[in-house]
Amino acid sequence: MNAAAPFLLPAAQADEGYATAFVPPEWVLVALGFTMVLVFMALIMTRRLTPMVALIIVPTVFGLFAGAGLGLGDMIIDAIASMAPTAALLMFAIMYFGIMIDVGLFDPLIRAITRLLGDDPAKVVLGTAILAGAVSLDGDGSTTFIITTSAMLPIYLRLGMSPVVLTCVAGLMNGTLNIVPWGGPTVRAATALGLQPTDIFVPMLPSLAAGLVIALTFAWFLGLSERKRIGSVDTSRLGDGASFAGPRIFRGSDTKPGARATLRTGNIVTLAGGHRGVPAATAVVDREDTAMADTMLDPNRETLRPKLIWFNLALTLAVMVLLVLDVFPLAYVFMVGAAIALVVNFPKLKGQADEIVAHAPSIVGVVSMVLAAGVLVGVLNGTGMVDAMATWITTVIPASLGPFLAVITGILSIPFTFFMSNDAFYYGILPVLAQSAEHFGIAPVEMARASITGQPVHLQSPLVPAILLLVSLASVNLGDHHKKVLWRATIVSLAMLAVGVMVGAIPLMA
Repeated sequence: MNAAAPFLLPAAQADEGYATAFVPPEWVLVALGFTMVLVFMALIMTRRLTPMVALIIVPTVFGLFAGAGLGLGDMIIDAIASMAPTAALLMFAIMYFGIMIDVGLFDPLIRAITRLLGDDPAKVVLGTAILAGAVSLDGDGSTTFIITTSAMLPIYLRLGMSPVVLTCVAGLMNGTLNIVPWGGPTVRAATALGLQPTDIFVPMLPSLAAGLVIALTFAWFLGLSERKRIGSVDTSRLGDGASFAGPRIFRGSDTKPGARATLRTGNIVTLAGGHRGVPAATAVVDREDTAMADTMLDPNRETLRPKLIWFNLALTLAVMVLLVLDVFPLAYVFMVGAAIALVVNFPKLKGQADEIVAHAPSIVGVVSMVLAAGVLVGVLNGTGMVDAMATWITTVIPASLGPFLAVITGILSIPFTFFMSNDAFYYGILPVLAQSAEHFGIAPVEMARASITGQPVHLQSPLVPAILLLVSLASVNLGDHHKKVLWRATIVSLAMLAVGVMVGAIPLMA
């Protein structure tokens, strides 16, 4: 033992068996662990570093202070090895649904919705929710909001409906469906706790169903409110362009509630002032502008495969069924699904290569972050920080509250994931809570399920780039969006938690 530092244990006594330089006492590991998490959260929330960079640099520095020494590399590689299936799942899930969007699988749904909705605001809002929910299955909020806004915003403006209702409904549906295994939080929870995403997600299906029902109910009542506010529109007085073929982009329009739109022939839309003294305004439809990425919905895009739509639908249904049955690993299901989709829809080598490259930016951003999380998880586990922090927490939590840690975690996930990123919560906070809960007999998988119930609120956070994109595309103030969506999202989150407890996926008490 080092005489100059008697509090250090020999490296050979490290519990994990790594070649550590020394092992600090428990109180030092606790201090280092919490400081590391706080520094990591602060750097991400203040946008000083990207999550990927912070996940690499911060744990490396603190790992060295914790005595990781030459064992640091082995700790990280072991953690990354456990995350490889998760990275593969994300990569091929994003690629698969990206291919399905490109080949036009969702186009008939969009056309059917716009055809059936007519000019009834209640139906328009409900259709917005259904469309947003369907596209949210790809797990990417940005894609959902681009498609939903480009398809529905013209209808809202034509009828004089409030775009805030659009952002509220789209954000609520996407947040509820964000718990799908390839959507982000479930993968993060699985990665942080060494679990399979299916073990977390499948028992939460009743909670997801309840959340969707409540979100759709909110959408319907919002639609009824819009119907009452603006009344019906006499479509017989609309101009030649009233059918509004295809999504368009509106620039400089007055999108305040009460503005009623009358579509004229050509590229001009006149907004007649509604009640509350909203002045008349004119919006110009820029048919050449691609700021909303409306090439995704371009009926003439080169990637469309209308003759293969039934095959693509059957393939997608087969993939979803296999995900629920859990016959094969999720990553392998999406790997095979993406490969089949590429071969059938793009038989030529160049077409396959172009399609893969088209989705590379989304894939690289997500997968690199998951692999980088191996540094944080490896240091937390390898140096013993998680064990020390969990032990400390169990000493400060009253014994009477310990058995309720799963429900407490679900409630805490609502504000925590709103004021911090998913990375900070799932990689920094959840492992500590899960380790503490084990002392009370609560399994890590039960803690993981509770932790994802706050996602409907998380998706409304200004820390989420996708929600900023949504309000920007719809020309909505973020504060107005929050006033309408936050209390509804909180109800959805609490309902999902309650249903999870009722069906036994989340224990009310250990």
